[in-house]
Amino acid sequence: MTDSSPAPAPVPEADMTIDGTGLLCVALLLRLRAEIAQARPRTVVHLIATDPAAPVDLAAWCHTTGHHHLGCLLDGEDGSTYALRLSAGALPTRPDAPWHPARPGVDTPP
Repeated sequence: MTDSSPAPAPVPEADMTIDGTGLLCVALLLRLRAEIAQARPRTVVHLIATDPAAPVDLAAWCHTTGHHHLGCLLDGEDGSTYALRLSAGALPTRPDAPWHPARPGVDTPP
């Protein structure tokens, strides 16, 4: 029996790479949030992470904010590399709490 499902699309090369080695959940997302703050939409980000929860956290964070989670590129003993593409319409998050939407006039300029 042959597999007729289409091959997955190749993940584009990184426009920027962020090293989150050794960071856990919130600290990893805070680093990601800070690093992409000035990046343009459609920027492809590769994130290196050693946190075992990173696959779930990154997918959930992308779903919450509107960025595009492209998946895991490399899974190794020293960490994994994940890819995401930044979205123009992404929901801004609080600088101290990357899971929560920014509060207009408090976390973002009015």
